[in-house]
Amino acid sequence: MCRNITVLRGLEPPATEEEVAAAALQYVRKVSGCPNPPAGAEDVFASAVAAVADATSRLLGQLPARRNPPTVVPPGRRRSRPV
Repeated sequence: MCRNITVLRGLEPPATEEEVAAAALQYVRKVSGCPNPPAGAEDVFASAVAAVADATSRLLGQLPARRNPPTVVPPGRRRSRPV
């Protein structure tokens, strides 16, 4: 499993559309081996991200609740450290 993809199930409040989309983008980047869409394949790349995000949202909506929250906080929810 890609360590860059954060566990979204069991978050309080639940994962946002932006968090699901970010995880989908990371997944598509990982499996395609492309950090950015290849020239001429932007539509295919975007379609794959949308399909993965949709499947992820459905999955999270149908899984039973977790007993314990995830141990890692998604990047967008982390508090910035004082300088």
